[in-house]
Amino acid sequence: RVVAGVGVPQLSAIYDVARALEGTGVPLIADGGLRYSGDVVKALAAGGNCVMIGSLVAGCEESPGETIIFNGRKFKTYRGMGSLEAMENGSKDRYFQSGVESVKKLVPEGIAGRVPFKGGVQEVIYQLVGGLRSGMGYCGAPSIEALHNAKFTRITNAGVQESHPHDITITSEAPNYSRSE
Repeated sequence: RVVAGVGVPQLSAIYDVARALEGTGVPLIADGGLRYSGDVVKALAAGGNCVMIGSLVAGCEESPGETIIFNGRKFKTYRGMGSLEAMENGSKDRYFQSGVESVKKLVPEGIAGRVPFKGGVQEVIYQLVGGLRSGMGYCGAPSIEALHNAKFTRITNAGVQESHPHDITITSEAPNYSRSE
């Protein structure tokens, strides 16, 4: 959105598309904007039938990308499909730039970088499913279809900050939470 000036926040997009798809039988795959298992719950509650979790598993052993050590910590390299590196390797047609030959003429809409190493994908998925199960339980939703009936409450930036741990220095990291992400 920053490069092209087009788009809406992911949750709004999911909600709007879900309303447009009602009665069509077309499933909605929520893709983007997910950082925590709670974001998966919200994406499904807004009308998604499933989610893409590429960035959530990007730091896993099984994920593509080189494992590197930086300042004594382990990371995996990661590139978005709109990054210059991905466009050079075949994704430029997704961004209407298939005829562009010179790298200097490409207009990337994504980045390449590094993400913290997370270990095996099985543990990451276990934590995501656990968070999803908790969120569905709090909403009284035994299924994704029932979760679509969840009610949303708009909160302020201060409310978002309050949702995270505060007034404490974390001394023992949880496998499903990192403020630095």
